[in-house]
Amino acid sequence: MPDKPSTNYSSGGICMATYKAFLKSGHPPTLFAAFLYFDFSFAIWVLNGAMGPFISSAFHLTPAQIGFMISVPTIAGAFMRFPLGVLSQYMGRKNAAIVEMSAIVVALLYGFFFVHTYHEVLAMGVLLGIAGASFGVALSLGSGWFPKQYKGLAMGIAGAGNSGTALAALFAPRLAMHFGWQHVYGFAAAMMLLPLLVMILFAKEPPDIEHQSLRQHLQCLFEADGWYFNLIYIITFGGFIGLATFLPSFYYSQYHVTKVQAGTLTVFATLTGSLTRVLGGWFADRIGGITTLSVVFLIAIAALFGLMATPTLTVTTLLFMLCFAALGAGNGATFQLVPLRWPITTAVAGGMIGEIGALGGGILPNVLGMSKQHTGSYRLGWICYAALAFAILIMMRVVARSWTKTWVGSGGRALSADRHTSPGPAEGSITVAA
Repeated sequence: MPDKPSTNYSSGGICMATYKAFLKSGHPPTLFAAFLYFDFSFAIWVLNGAMGPFISSAFHLTPAQIGFMISVPTIAGAFMRFPLGVLSQYMGRKNAAIVEMSAIVVALLYGFFFVHTYHEVLAMGVLLGIAGASFGVALSLGSGWFPKQYKGLAMGIAGAGNSGTALAALFAPRLAMHFGWQHVYGFAAAMMLLPLLVMILFAKEPPDIEHQSLRQHLQCLFEADGWYFNLIYIITFGGFIGLATFLPSFYYSQYHVTKVQAGTLTVFATLTGSLTRVLGGWFADRIGGITTLSVVFLIAIAALFGLMATPTLTVTTLLFMLCFAALGAGNGATFQLVPLRWPITTAVAGGMIGEIGALGGGILPNVLGMSKQHTGSYRLGWICYAALAFAILIMMRVVARSWTKTWVGSGGRALSADRHTSPGPAEGSITVAA
């Protein structure tokens, strides 16, 4: 009796086949350009946080002033995201990215030549917010060439550009130590030319766009689901960006390490979170974004509770790495769900969700700074954020019951092409079937 053809493939072969199918399904150069654009923009966005110990020493800032100074770029970037997302729907995502990166270079040159006081640092923080506006455009540009079943992975790869936090934490303190913190703005302006050129030369505008009226684009602002996603992203992305910007100052004040060492320790945590963003999107494609988010929320909450005990430096760093790994994966899982819920206006919906999530990142440094200044400890700040995360986890589990009956499959998986569902709360704006 003839042998049957073997179907026992190795996991490596399956992964390689999946990877090749993923690349063939889209336009990799555009995805790479989107990643680079987001990576460098993210590094610029958190630049003041990475140089926090240098700036605080130069102007003798209180813990509350440090928290506020660090939060200004985050808050400014949050408010700039949604307008850029809307603009990209009319002028194209590639053109919007080119305009934004050009503005970032001009802003950094201003910082290099004109920033010398604390109030000028705050003004510079507003200009650094321009870089924070890149979020919705970068993810939509990177994933726009890929079909629905690969959206989570594509967004995860583009979103892994939040590794820019690690670049800033690694290089900014060393440059500041040798050349002065104001000169770091000049170095950053020169480096920003690289992603700008890559975007101009290699990226192509994705075809997944449908021009609609401004009212249709803004529709997600008036839907309950939009605000549920906002709250989820306040924890996953807000926690990520808030901690990433605050960690250098936290390590410097809490454990009295050098300014360069504080940046190096920050790299361990932020780089972990950046890498797991891709895994979050990958797992969400397979087991569902809702299931993935539930797991990562529980892990993040456990890590935050561990930080309340003020452990040793080594244990603290490990807890931060665990927390960032969970938050990074949560970011990827969230944006596996967004294009399923808003398939036509993904850039606008992503811009809105990213905007509110980034505002959450502005909250955390202020809460931790106020906790340190008024109680002498960061413990109360950790308690407040852990409690907020737990409340939002419960909310998500409740509303997810209606999601799986309308626009998404069990656990948050993408619905199969042959399955049709009712438009649900999007009032006809969602087309689930192919």
